[in-house]
Amino acid sequence: MKARRPLIAGNWKMNGFAVAGTHLAGALVGRAAEDPDIAADIVVCPPATLLAPVGEMLRGTIIALGGQDCHPEPSGAHTGDIAAEMLADLACDFVIVGHSERRADHGETDAVVRSKAEAAARAGLIAIICVGETEAQRDSGEALEVVRAQVRGSVPDGATAESVVLAYEPVWAIGTGKVAQPSDVAEMHAAIRQEIRGLIPDADALRILYGGSVKPDNAAQLLALEDVDGALVGGASLKADDFWAIAKTCG
Repeated sequence: MKARRPLIAGNWKMNGFAVAGTHLAGALVGRAAEDPDIAADIVVCPPATLLAPVGEMLRGTIIALGGQDCHPEPSGAHTGDIAAEMLADLACDFVIVGHSERRADHGETDAVVRSKAEAAARAGLIAIICVGETEAQRDSGEALEVVRAQVRGSVPDGATAESVVLAYEPVWAIGTGKVAQPSDVAEMHAAIRQEIRGLIPDADALRILYGGSVKPDNAAQLLALEDVDGALVGGASLKADDFWAIAKTCG
């Protein structure tokens, strides 16, 4: 049995207006009240416009709040950005950094992701650091080295299993309905575990999530793999029943 407690993180991405977002949060609070002893940590990461109202609804429940991104600096002339300290001020416990959509849409490099993870630590947040290869990189046999390099470049000095979580999301499986084969997921997570052993002292305690079209019907198989310690859930996190069903597969 794995000693690491699973983490199920919901990334709402750029979805949800006030009414729908608070309705979804309320539905999740209801599920949490019914399952207070669920065998996983739960976090939801709504868009910035919903952090305050959703955070109020989650207060006092077993569901934590997280941001979807943060700026490396604590304040300053950075129009449109959000500091990690601002997320902490809204009672966030987590922040996603380095998601492939940020890397692709905003040109974020490993160095930028690393600086954001450092900012998260500075603000007392747990950084969910995302890594993953493109379909072309997997087809060319580069997947393992690409992801290992992202881990080396994105995990900050001084990180520990308490301050960071890693999330492996093959880019070609995000929002496409494609899911990596369990054997490929197991191989990649084992490689990430091995890589992280050279970077942090408590590598065997660090949680590595899988993300990429995770749904209730494939979650149990994926989460049973040795080095898979939870899931970063995209589309299915927008449906309370689906998201909670994924969390329930943890036991």
